[in-house]
Amino acid sequence: METQSEVIKRLERFGVKPSLQRIAIMGYLMDNLVHPTVDTVFNGLSSSIPTLSKTTVYNTLKLLARQGAALELSIDDKNVRYDANIFLHAHFRCKHCGSVYDVPVGSCEALTVTSIGDFMVAERHLYYKGYCGKCKAEVAARAATAAADA
Repeated sequence: METQSEVIKRLERFGVKPSLQRIAIMGYLMDNLVHPTVDTVFNGLSSSIPTLSKTTVYNTLKLLARQGAALELSIDDKNVRYDANIFLHAHFRCKHCGSVYDVPVGSCEALTVTSIGDFMVAERHLYYKGYCGKCKAEVAARAATAAADA
């Protein structure tokens, strides 16, 4: 669990003025590395901050992503997710349960490129989709049952 002073330092390092809501939202991201959506963050904080609105969570997460303090992930077809881990890595999304996981990539050249010809690279995304360890056995069993019934 991150301390409030660590969260404030991170916000300030990325040029984000700390406020009660911003500290809580950044702290939530740093403590919950599950790639939460706006709704997940709002639901996780609303009981401890009754004045918090979903709009504030949305705007703060957008600000954190714009300033580089968090990553904005479009790996989910229905929801944008956010990640406090801003270091080089890829993401894996389970097509069955919807969970998103960090995947180390080492020094993959495609993720370290800063320019391509006359283009300046501002963002890089590497997404994998498939079945997580918890779901792959269930999916395989269901496929085997379907094949046996056919």
